[in-house]
Amino acid sequence: MMRGVMLGLPLVLLACGPIPVAQAERECLQRARLAQQPRGEVGVGIGSDGRSRSSVKLEVSSDFIMGRDPSAVYDSCVYQKSGQVPSRPLYSFPEWKG
Repeated sequence: MMRGVMLGLPLVLLACGPIPVAQAERECLQRARLAQQPRGEVGVGIGSDGRSRSSVKLEVSSDFIMGRDPSAVYDSCVYQKSGQVPSRPLYSFPEWKG
């Protein structure tokens, strides 16, 4: 039993290791977006039973609440995930609207 646990431990630790910079940049782009402004959606409709339906989803990050610069959030996030600095700045992403 103990031997099985010891053999599985390296696999668990490997999952916690750094990821490639390009992957970290893609993942951290969303975090930077949430630091810039909250995201949300509202849904309204009528169900098949004739009753009205509505939903609200709002995402607010602590980075936004604390007023952190999205570029600094991005840089820090990439470094935490990959162990390396970003290969390009946040503002160089075509999909970034800052």
